[in-house]
Amino acid sequence: MPTLDHENALRAAGFRLIAGIDEAGRGPLAGPVSVAAVILPEGFSHPLLNDSKQLTEKRREALYEELTTRDDIRWHAEMVSVQEIDRVNILQATWLGMRRCAQALSPRPDAALIDGRPVRDFPIHQVALVKGDSLSHSIAAASIIAKVRRDRLMLALAETYPGYGFEVHKGYPTPAHQAALRRLGPCPEHRRSFSPVAQTLLDL
Repeated sequence: MPTLDHENALRAAGFRLIAGIDEAGRGPLAGPVSVAAVILPEGFSHPLLNDSKQLTEKRREALYEELTTRDDIRWHAEMVSVQEIDRVNILQATWLGMRRCAQALSPRPDAALIDGRPVRDFPIHQVALVKGDSLSHSIAAASIIAKVRRDRLMLALAETYPGYGFEVHKGYPTPAHQAALRRLGPCPEHRRSFSPVAQTLLDL
């Protein structure tokens, strides 16, 4: 279960406001990548807060509502579009969203705990934690916000672009999604820089 140990280590080193940053949606063939940053209050604890992938959809939704409405929690989220992903690649697009989140938070954090590997050209001090969403409360909170916001968007896109099953697989490359992609061709929300989508365009 995540703790505040990494946040507390940064505070002991002299950093005051620490943001946890995570993303959702690097692997799908369609839709944006969602990024969130969260500053939790000092001493924060929550018995149910965990990596979003370890939670049921119902619990994620409940935690999302709690995290985004509490006055003592600061957060910001960004969607990096399919067009940006195709222009710069998914890794660069994810880093772009993480930089945007760190710069848009108010008050601005002076350090960040980031899920995964270090982010190049990051605007503030960073500590990268592999599997950070299972280690840090702040990153876990960010993972929930990023995941819920993206899932909600994919439900809306399922209505705009019916037939692909976005409401079920959220754009991930399931066999059903890839079969629909071959049958219907890509929609405007498909990532053309991803090989299964690019191959479909070649086959048309």
